[in-house]
Amino acid sequence: MAIKLIVGLGNPGQQYMFTRHNAGFWFVHHLAQQFNITLAHDKKFHGVTGRGQIHGSDVRLLMPLTFMNKSGQSVVPMVKFYGIKNDELLIAHDELDIPAGSIKLKTDGGHGGHNGLRDITPHIGNDFHRLRVGIGHPGHKSKVSGHVLSKASPDEQIAIDSALTAAFEALPLLLDGDVEKARSQINSFKMPE
Repeated sequence: MAIKLIVGLGNPGQQYMFTRHNAGFWFVHHLAQQFNITLAHDKKFHGVTGRGQIHGSDVRLLMPLTFMNKSGQSVVPMVKFYGIKNDELLIAHDELDIPAGSIKLKTDGGHGGHNGLRDITPHIGNDFHRLRVGIGHPGHKSKVSGHVLSKASPDEQIAIDSALTAAFEALPLLLDGDVEKARSQINSFKMPE
């Protein structure tokens, strides 16, 4: 199935805009800019939404404004309202378990401790597509909160942006429903030396 809804997870507010936890927001925001999709506040879905043509496909975009640990309050109503099937859903989010500059496309699996996914999966299951944007792990679980809620270093930001660009390049495959080819292209991305 082709992707019909792309969600970027993050935290609302200027103070969080450039923090690692907002990597999903960065992905959706860039898509909206690149394809001239107007994003507007939508109270019904507790988020910022838009709809437009991306590589010839009719796609909806969503950035929840509920804070990360309440993402389900935004994503679930939108999925249900528009009848979006899980294989038509792509959720972009930050990922501690892979280094900055890496990006992975995954379908199925648990929430992996990610609070946004933790709030979504009990309501719709876990068999949707995830774009996991690597932000690296700070080394100890006591440092995770400070890590995700702070800005990436300049080098890390360059690496994250390069990984996001690789995902943008594979997007036509995903939108056409060729998930395996998109996964192969995204998962094999390596930062240039």
